[in-house]
Amino acid sequence: MQAYRASLLRFDPAGQPVYDEDGLLVVGPDAAGRQRVQDAGAYAAVAARHPQVPVTHWPGRIVAPGFVDMHIHYPQTDIIGAPADGLLPWLENYTFPAETRFADPAHSAEVAEFFLDELMRNGVTTSLTFATSHPQSVDAFFEAAQRRRLRMITGKVLQDRHSPDGVRDVAEQSLIDSEALIRKWHNVDRLGYAITPRFAPTSTDAQLRGAGELAAKYADTWIHSHVAENKDEVRWARELFPHARSYLDVYAGFGLMRERAVYAHCIHFDDDDRRLMRETGTATAVSPTSNLFLGSGFFDFEGADRIGYQYGLASDVGGGTSFSPFTTMMAAYYAGREGQTKPGISIPPSQLWWRHTAGAARALGLEGVIGNLQPGCEADFVVINPKATPLLARKTSLAANLEELLFAMIVLGDDRLIERTVISEALAT
Repeated sequence: MQAYRASLLRFDPAGQPVYDEDGLLVVGPDAAGRQRVQDAGAYAAVAARHPQVPVTHWPGRIVAPGFVDMHIHYPQTDIIGAPADGLLPWLENYTFPAETRFADPAHSAEVAEFFLDELMRNGVTTSLTFATSHPQSVDAFFEAAQRRRLRMITGKVLQDRHSPDGVRDVAEQSLIDSEALIRKWHNVDRLGYAITPRFAPTSTDAQLRGAGELAAKYADTWIHSHVAENKDEVRWARELFPHARSYLDVYAGFGLMRERAVYAHCIHFDDDDRRLMRETGTATAVSPTSNLFLGSGFFDFEGADRIGYQYGLASDVGGGTSFSPFTTMMAAYYAGREGQTKPGISIPPSQLWWRHTAGAARALGLEGVIGNLQPGCEADFVVINPKATPLLARKTSLAANLEELLFAMIVLGDDRLIERTVISEALAT
């Protein structure tokens, strides 16, 4: 076993922060040899229970759970910051041309390595990740994640219509490829498979129906797609699926809403949509930097909380503007405060942090596995230097309580805050 002494941040089952200014995290193997948190809490109490365990001391640092990104496109790494008039022109002019290159396994592998480096540099230890419609893009991502012993989720994108040559697939073959990839990768080491229709307008009924059948057959896989991101897209979906009550209802009709189903954005919802999310156990990946960048709208945090369904935070790179969880949390705060198109609320800093760690894990169906540092969790964590820049050092030294400390890091932080990212399974070597 190994122990780490620093300030320690984790969350209780109600999502409230637990903070020990002088804390100790003890990590060691479980009965199956997997590295997990064995104990955590105030240094004096935990050290007394583990007197023989060697301690690494990180004075002035904060040990916190690794961040969980609920929606991100690894093939869009190179188009971050591409200018466009909105979502649909951005897809046509930048996204689809970039994604055609992932037919090349070497290109897929090179981008996957860079992408995972960037996640680790920013303290993100798990992501629900879009690949492309090419099976080799999935293989490349999983191979890179497996070598690093990461808990990662991805899947082959399904898009058999309204897509250009180079990314458009064929319904029958796309489902055969998806099932083969599920059998090859799902639940191998720390990897998980996501059945991934790009979004309803780019799949035929046959492809969506087949995706729903796969989701029923492999019930512990994830489902990953987009819904109700902007008004043009909503209008298009309603024209293509006139018998559905709403855009979201299209997915319900094909058996694509259940626990472990995650839909990015969910901006243009009514309360019936929100109740459908709650009743099916489906979760939202809120992507505020992308929504601001593309002018899509503002996620209604008050509506989600009032109805009571699961959601967590996501970067959505490259529609989003940064890999940094601090940038995402800051944008979520802005989006929450916007009160002209929906009720404006002020989200507590600890709740923003929870929505990007333990709350995101809960929304993914991985509560108690990742996103927290309670006993039994896989020990993926970050070491944060709250004095990483002169302004951070000045501001965090003035913090009167935990909420002020967390908010200072959210507002002023970037990748420089992350001094190191530790992956649980790497501790065994």
